[in-house]
Amino acid sequence: MPDGFFDVPVSVGAGVFAAAGVAVCLRGAKRELDDRTAPMAGLVAAFVFAAQMLNFPVAAGTSGHLLGGALAAILVGPYTAVLCVAVVLLVQAFFFADGGLTALGVNITLMAIVTAVVGWAVFRLITRGAPRGRATLVAASFVAALVSVPAAALVFTVLFWLGGTAPIELGSVAAAMGGVHLLIGLGEGFITALTVSSVLAVRPDLVYGARGMARALTLRTAEGEVQVGQAAPEAPPAGIGLRPVLVGGALVAVLLAGVFSFYASGDPDGLEKVAADKGLSAQEKPHAVENGPLADYAVKGVEDQRLSGGLAGVAGVALTVAAGGGVFYVIRRRRRLTDGMTPANAQ
Repeated sequence: MPDGFFDVPVSVGAGVFAAAGVAVCLRGAKRELDDRTAPMAGLVAAFVFAAQMLNFPVAAGTSGHLLGGALAAILVGPYTAVLCVAVVLLVQAFFFADGGLTALGVNITLMAIVTAVVGWAVFRLITRGAPRGRATLVAASFVAALVSVPAAALVFTVLFWLGGTAPIELGSVAAAMGGVHLLIGLGEGFITALTVSSVLAVRPDLVYGARGMARALTLRTAEGEVQVGQAAPEAPPAGIGLRPVLVGGALVAVLLAGVFSFYASGDPDGLEKVAADKGLSAQEKPHAVENGPLADYAVKGVEDQRLSGGLAGVAGVALTVAAGGGVFYVIRRRRRLTDGMTPANAQ
């Protein structure tokens, strides 16, 4: 979302809501970030940044890209997921002139909070009522991600009704946003399911949404019921360490952002298409850092388009890892300090 699409009251209100949501998630993430989740969270943020550079075609003249809230919620938990996507949006806005600075509140509300909350709620609803297993987790991931995208489009429509800056009929905006983002949701679901399935195949204990999913075998004896085996995939498979997973994931993010992004669809994404068709794009304001060294995902001064975009993508991955890793390290450290306190030294 660029600057100019919403009036001041909605922009400020969304900013306050987003700040409050992030504050709540900073506290909630303490319960989610452990020795496995904390390094995974930085990797997830980097992967979301890289994947968002790969627009995929969804209809004639329209493309879509990953939002990532549902994916992050399933991998590292809903509170941490909001922080992951918020970090991505901050890096994009301040370094790449992608997403307006005054629109940050709206963007964090829609792309981080709504997608993570709705995606996690749908995921938990499905996994609680369906047979447990890997197939259920992957299917639930697909549906959760699919639903999260039109949900964000619906909230956009409500915000536009409250304070949109263009005189466009609400029903027209709702129909346009809902239709194209339902198609984008299919792509979101596929990417999310594929990613979750890949992590489950290598290290199921690294998928936050899989914790507590596997039922222990229950035997009925004369003395009563006895549980046999583990109740959840908490222990990592033998021979597969955390570091290879992190290194491999980081390499994938670098390849996506630095190499494959060059082949992404050049068509406008769903919001850009709707804005252009409905006349909303005329309200867009110039970005405050539009002349920055990495603006528009290109390194200023590098003439070769492919090299410029690739270097910008790699820089973005590095910036996201640094920013996200720093935040999650601090949260994890504070949790360790809190857990290590006794009633005596807590005074």
